[in-house]
Amino acid sequence: MRTTSPQSPHHVLETLDLRVDGQRLWEALMTLAKIGATPKGGNCRLALTEEDRAGRELVTGWLEAAGLTLRVDQIGNIFARRAGRNNALPPIATGSHIDTQPTGGKFDGCYGVLAGLEVMRVLQERGIETEAPLEVVIWTNEEGSRFVPVMMGSGVHAGLIPLEKALAATDRDGDSVAASLERTGYAGDVPVGSHEFGAYFEAHIEQGPVLEQEAITIGAVTGSLGLHWFDVVVSGQEAHAGPTPMPYRRDALKTACALVSDILTLADDYQPNGRVTCGEFNVHPNSRNVIPGQVRFSVDLRHLEPAVLAEMHARLKALCLKHHAANQSDKQRVEVELIEVQHIPPTPFAPALIEMVRGASRHLGLSFRDMETGAGHDAVQIAGINPVAMIFVPCEDGISHNESENAEPEDLEDGANVLLLAMLERAGVVTAGSGTDTNDAEAPQ
Repeated sequence: MRTTSPQSPHHVLETLDLRVDGQRLWEALMTLAKIGATPKGGNCRLALTEEDRAGRELVTGWLEAAGLTLRVDQIGNIFARRAGRNNALPPIATGSHIDTQPTGGKFDGCYGVLAGLEVMRVLQERGIETEAPLEVVIWTNEEGSRFVPVMMGSGVHAGLIPLEKALAATDRDGDSVAASLERTGYAGDVPVGSHEFGAYFEAHIEQGPVLEQEAITIGAVTGSLGLHWFDVVVSGQEAHAGPTPMPYRRDALKTACALVSDILTLADDYQPNGRVTCGEFNVHPNSRNVIPGQVRFSVDLRHLEPAVLAEMHARLKALCLKHHAANQSDKQRVEVELIEVQHIPPTPFAPALIEMVRGASRHLGLSFRDMETGAGHDAVQIAGINPVAMIFVPCEDGISHNESENAEPEDLEDGANVLLLAMLERAGVVTAGSGTDTNDAEAPQ
């Protein structure tokens, strides 16, 4: 019996002129953006809210219409599978998230999910069979804007976050992840982490200015900066704003402001890859005529090199100790506590998959460059257990996590075509009438 190996995706594209439908991709993005739309043109679709549920229902309906079958795991991650010729092989996956920041945009995360959908639509329409199965994944609570820790669904899948810890996490109103999953109908029964990927590709807007500034279409992402998250709690004592003289105040905000000022210069000595951000503040009791008794704020440290990230952490601890020690007089005693929230080390991506992104870009005649990502992504979590690559496309002015977030339809289409080609190369292509045998053909390498 004659057998053949899966065909080269480059050959398939040359003979079948296989491309995504850029207009359909754009329309899907704009349709999803109507759910949780904000007055300034952005999106507020927080994880496991009613808006998130509606977004999931819309996208999973599209995935099922494209011939994919759905499974939902215990943390609400959605896995939509397109069968391959050899379903014993681990799937070649793509995806991202559809939850947003409170004042988020239309493209962050959503592009990766809907680019994957568009790949599946094209393959279904053209009757293309792959050797390995394919999957589109929608990860739960990537943003971390309602529930901490960030990148929760992919972190639980990868074994980095205990399921019990994730389910017990609560938002500011005390609503838990577990209760929200039940209420939205996405408390699945598939055990978390119960299957692996043969590869995972994630398409994403860059969320930075480099590609646009350099007039380059595709970023072949080689890895991510490490991330270290902390909460700082500064505790003094509430008192009346009028009768309490300045020398007798245990003003938590005064100490917090001085500490934040020092923290925000921490990354200056670690350029170009050092990052520090204090982005979330909670002042208690937050009353106009009460001296603040407690201030809680976040610190986000990032760097590409593990040793440098550790040094930045050490300097943060030293600053907290310094401000704590400086405020221990009886009359003005203020306590400073540093609490670690999450640590994700610098993460390299899979060289073979990165080269597939470069090769697809070359084949399509698109300009590209290697680059790191400074943002956290679900792909970073998955990289610890399965091969990963990311595909970046430009976004306007490098702006993201903002209602003005924008990207050009042509760039989004180009990135989806790179995704299509890279996934086909990894999965192996079996075209109709190729004479292949399901038992003897070679598996994709």
